[in-house]
Amino acid sequence: MGTYSFKLPDIGEGIAEAEIVAWHVAPGDMVEEDAPLADLMTDKATVEMTAPVAGKVVKIAGEVGEQIAIGSILAVFEVEGERPVEAEAEPAPAVEVAPNEAAQVVKPEPSPSPLPSGEGSGVSGERSEPAPIEAGEKPPAAPTVPAPSPSLAGRGERKVLASPAVRQRARDLGIDLADVKAAEDGRVRHADLDAFLAYNAGGGYRPAGGVRADEQVKVIGLRRRIAENMQAAKRHIPHFTYVEEIDVTKLEELRADLNATRGAKPKLTMLPLLITAICRTLPDFPMINARYDDEAGIVTRSGAVHLGMATQTDAGLMVPVIRNAQDRNVWQLASEIVRLAEAARSGKATSGELSGSTLTITSLGPLGGIATTPVINRPEVAIIGPNKVVERPVFRDGQVVAAKLMNLSISCDHRVVDGWDAASFVQALKRLIETPALLFVD
Repeated sequence: MGTYSFKLPDIGEGIAEAEIVAWHVAPGDMVEEDAPLADLMTDKATVEMTAPVAGKVVKIAGEVGEQIAIGSILAVFEVEGERPVEAEAEPAPAVEVAPNEAAQVVKPEPSPSPLPSGEGSGVSGERSEPAPIEAGEKPPAAPTVPAPSPSLAGRGERKVLASPAVRQRARDLGIDLADVKAAEDGRVRHADLDAFLAYNAGGGYRPAGGVRADEQVKVIGLRRRIAENMQAAKRHIPHFTYVEEIDVTKLEELRADLNATRGAKPKLTMLPLLITAICRTLPDFPMINARYDDEAGIVTRSGAVHLGMATQTDAGLMVPVIRNAQDRNVWQLASEIVRLAEAARSGKATSGELSGSTLTITSLGPLGGIATTPVINRPEVAIIGPNKVVERPVFRDGQVVAAKLMNLSISCDHRVVDGWDAASFVQALKRLIETPALLFVD
């Protein structure tokens, strides 16, 4: 018998270290070659590392949430034959995880972060590299990820499609993923676990004693990047939010007419129409469609509209980008919205699709709310938030009629955008939305 060390290979240009977001093995486990070993998150993506050899896992480097330097030992295996610990494994190709605790997070230099209010994706505070693993050293304690319960181990949990975060939560709750009804694509998500818990426990998990157990969740991966980016945006940007009520009755009538005759085209939601209105309004308000490099003291006003689209995923909030939105018609926008949202939720969005936005729109859909005060996607200078549509009585020409109304919010960076500019932009946008025929007039 011999030992075989696997050093973390270079998994991206310019990447010096990666964060461990999940372990799929523990010391003592027997693994086959190419079996999942660990998920690691870099500034660019989350990748799945696989075992380079078959054998017994002797040691692993670092716990979930820790950083590990490129070139340091990730794991040591006991294998058949004689192999020195110092031997470096030929790394198996890193496979992008989909979906996982993170998709891509990109620094704003030269392009903005894919997370609302994000600056760089680096983690604040100093990190120490994991200590090298020496031959003969006592194996470290197993990582904090609990082992599957016997009821899970014997039923092939890994055959169920689910992200590591969902698997971890299911283990913590003692739930067999095979018992949980999955979405149409066969993947179990957090929402499916919530539904399972509500159905089986009358509104939530109830362990013995009848009181829901406290839960400690380590903030790692994409969740940590979101937290850092949100904090940076609020720390650096003096936000202000302007909200206006808009009558979308005619816009909704137009949308219904377009959908009735769409043929094979994608069904229109309100979002493509709103984006069209935004793109037509922005040329008169270039200060809205801009990015601010506060270190260099330079505001770059973009000629093209690269619209970030805040998208909720199992892993957290991501912002895929609709490139050159100003050049797309409503049907093309509808198709691109669907494509990008699915890419983000499945973890297949590329770096280019998650960076370079010049303005972001964020919508909670039917949850909507009366008004929102969205956080700016730094280094952008504005973010637009349409709220839910409600039908209410209004006075029109002296008569009380039913109208469909929607509040529209815009948050701006007061260092770059004045209140008058933001209000003027929204009022111009309102005129277009309330007279939607103008959206199709060149």
